[in-house]
Amino acid sequence: MDDATRIELEAAAFRRLVEHLRSRPDAQNIDMMNLAGFCRNCLSRWYREAAAEQGLAMTDPEAREVVYGMPYKEWQALHQKEATAEQKAAFAQNNAGH
Repeated sequence: MDDATRIELEAAAFRRLVEHLRSRPDAQNIDMMNLAGFCRNCLSRWYREAAAEQGLAMTDPEAREVVYGMPYKEWQALHQKEATAEQKAAFAQNNAGH
């Protein structure tokens, strides 16, 4: 497979992941962190870092809007639930220093 095709496939997979995450606001970021070690915020940070590697300036809020499909504060107000004590404890144990 040539590099251009690989990049197109990777980009398509990224778009599909973002679309899937947008359709599943019930999947809370803390649950994603506890189960997989990454969340929407991580994905948006990786996006911003990739932009920076290409010489493109992007803020965290801009990158988060790419992933969330709306401003982060709006997504939080609409979808984010208060983390339970159990979720917080699992996060503290599994993601120390994150």
